[in-house]
Amino acid sequence: MVTFLSGGTGTPKLLAGAQSVFDPAETTVVGNTGDDVELGGLLVCPDIDTVLFEQGDVLDRERWWGIADDTTETHGELRDLAESVGLEPGPRYLPEAAQTEGRDIARWRRFSGIAEFMEIGDRDRAIHLTRTSLLDEGRSLTEVTRLLAAALDVPVDVVPMSDDPVASIVHTAASKKEDEDEDENEDETGADYPDEMHFQEFWVAHRADPAVERVEFRGADSAEPSPAALGAIEEGPVVVGPSNPVTSIGPIAAIDGLREALESATVVAVSPFVEDEVFSGPAAKLMEAVGYEPSTRGVATAYDFADAFVLDDADGTDLDRPVVRTDTRMDDEADAERVAEAVVDALDARGVA
Repeated sequence: MVTFLSGGTGTPKLLAGAQSVFDPAETTVVGNTGDDVELGGLLVCPDIDTVLFEQGDVLDRERWWGIADDTTETHGELRDLAESVGLEPGPRYLPEAAQTEGRDIARWRRFSGIAEFMEIGDRDRAIHLTRTSLLDEGRSLTEVTRLLAAALDVPVDVVPMSDDPVASIVHTAASKKEDEDEDENEDETGADYPDEMHFQEFWVAHRADPAVERVEFRGADSAEPSPAALGAIEEGPVVVGPSNPVTSIGPIAAIDGLREALESATVVAVSPFVEDEVFSGPAAKLMEAVGYEPSTRGVATAYDFADAFVLDDADGTDLDRPVVRTDTRMDDEADAERVAEAVVDALDARGVA
């Protein structure tokens, strides 16, 4: 058995080549759900869906988002309708009272579907509609995820970190506007941003432009681990792919039961950095904001539960735990297979074959 912690695109890229190294029938992927949003009444689970689509061989690998060759007729019509009556595009949160009403798992991240700020393909939308309908029928997110995996012929077991709501909230840190009564901040670029926003607004709508003060995993203190995720981590070993340590892996580790299980498990982590250079995404900015050095050394500090690391050949960082080095850039399945083999070497270094 082996368990992967997954968020963003780093771990899915590793999984693309891991099937020849790890038996899919003995592999569980625990997906981050802190990035999930309810958009136009549909629950979208971006990090789980990237794994489902990649493992189901339908992923758009140019963008590492959505389904390949999908159409966007509904998305386009939504934007056209909004424009025709003067409704502004961009993230449109539902009223505060609505954020905690109705479907519990969608708490704190409910957006209107007016002029969708996230592009949702038509086949992709069918996934979200099916997921939301099954949740409304009373099934758990774990049950629903496994049903979607079966529909897509996914060979690994994909489960959410929790069946409870956890939302990754970015608190901005720009200087106050002149009018202190305003409840908004101005970024160093001069753009106005709210004091807090869901991670998807920060990343998709604003492309990580706002300055960041801190990141909150709202609901993590009361969320229970999904039994499937907890059992998989406890059985281990665990592989943390080269995902963003803050918003991709952070929500998983923020749930007490999962954190305790990680501390007891044998864990190998693949760094998303080469010394102080990150492969992609906002990991460096977010790590610095929450108090970690934006580097491989900072990743090791964040992952104090990790027993060994896989670093790039060009990364000379000296860590206090075993290190296996390889070329960690993953542009195709052969690259991913090479990194997966390095993970096996790291597990061997910890006495886990």
